[in-house]
Amino acid sequence: MRGDAIRPFLTDLARLRTTVFRAWPYLYAGSETYEHAYLRSYADCSDAAVILAFDGDRVVGAATCLPLMAETDAIQAPIRAQGWNPERFVYFGESVLMPAYRGRGTGVAFFEAREAHARTIPNCDFTCFCSVRREPDHPQRPTGFVPLDDFWRKRGYRPIPGLACTMSWLDVGNMEETEKILDFWVRSLSGAALP
Repeated sequence: MRGDAIRPFLTDLARLRTTVFRAWPYLYAGSETYEHAYLRSYADCSDAAVILAFDGDRVVGAATCLPLMAETDAIQAPIRAQGWNPERFVYFGESVLMPAYRGRGTGVAFFEAREAHARTIPNCDFTCFCSVRREPDHPQRPTGFVPLDDFWRKRGYRPIPGLACTMSWLDVGNMEETEKILDFWVRSLSGAALP
């Protein structure tokens, strides 16, 4: 969905983000009010897209993307610092899916749909997203947690050493926001090499 077609689902998207990102590794103690305002940027950007997964009429998952030029400076700045043109990138903001629906191929479908959308944007050669970096011995790390690195690599994404951004949010159980480091993963859609 694009533009105004996204607006009726902003409340569903806000609920999904606050629910799914509350879990490891994000531990995000967000509010639906803030999320609703944040997600409005996707409806306001003509080249943004939101892919939704439904169970009947109920939204159970979503994935977002928009041109990197429409993202915040915090996300654009590391790309610019590499000497890369952000106009050549589409940024994948989030991919959230309720736990009961995982393992059925929806994550792959989310990537395929976002990449198909990115290919419609002029001058887009690369897609990218960020993953939060957490300490291996973090006290809230679940036993047996398996990161999504292998899944992302199978989709053709690679982490770029040293390419990261910083964001702040309130962790579950904390009283104040803290800074987090997020690492970029990049894929060439067109076959172009990074400069």
